[in-house]
Amino acid sequence: MRDTATLLIDCPDQRGIVAAVSEFLYRHGANIVHADQHQDAELKLFFMRVEWDMDGFTLPVDPSGGTDGFHAAFAEIATRFAMKVRLERSTRRPRLALFVSKYDHCLADLLYRWHAGELACDVVAVVGNHRDAEPLAQFHKVPFHAFAVDKNNKAAAETEQLALLRRERVDLVVLARYMQVLSPRFVAEYPQRIINVHHSFLPAFVGAKPYHQAFERGVKLIGATSHYVTEQLDDGPIIEQSTTRISHRDQLPELLAKGRELEKAVLSRAVRWHIESRILVYGKKTVIFD
Repeated sequence: MRDTATLLIDCPDQRGIVAAVSEFLYRHGANIVHADQHQDAELKLFFMRVEWDMDGFTLPVDPSGGTDGFHAAFAEIATRFAMKVRLERSTRRPRLALFVSKYDHCLADLLYRWHAGELACDVVAVVGNHRDAEPLAQFHKVPFHAFAVDKNNKAAAETEQLALLRRERVDLVVLARYMQVLSPRFVAEYPQRIINVHHSFLPAFVGAKPYHQAFERGVKLIGATSHYVTEQLDDGPIIEQSTTRISHRDQLPELLAKGRELEKAVLSRAVRWHIESRILVYGKKTVIFD
């Protein structure tokens, strides 16, 4: 894997930001391999992602921060432009936990992509509230953890799940058709680090059985949405969406089959973009850098 560092910035929009960042990186020996930016004209905000090769770069790069190295040297620019700054390193592989219920198509797709090297991460756990997906996890040599969840034991089950995630030092939780609503306590442990796939084109048909709702309404398009999880059900910042046309000839089984293909695609793209540090969240929106 190529050793690169990635800097993500959001701040009030003003002149000189790109010049200051580029000059700083040049002065410290960076060879920029990719740069992208976006301005929100209405909110007067600026967003930037810049990635550079670490070969020849003269500053230590530790994403966790510290009193020396990149963060200390960049502090003056960050303060001058009122920047929020995030620093990532390609050699640090995020640790993922995949949550699933009975439908395992999204789980199977993610495990295959991970096994094939498409996702630069380490899948350290598969968590299920049923055991249906256990053989799939075992096939990919990923530990499977079963937690029976119902309305009477949900708080206790989540306590055990969170303890597992801490032990495994999990960076990102992926809800691969995990048909449970996470509590605010759980969500607060992983802000902007829980990705869900919802089987509709949000904000249409939130909640349970969206394909059934779509079928009953006779819609001509169905969709799927990947988003970050917040306390409000199916209302987190949207990362990716896709749709496909249907007709009066399509019955509910056809909707479900077509929807599963969309779900796999939008979830895998969201996970990959998160792993590659291509997403910035602001308010209810996301910037997805090229």
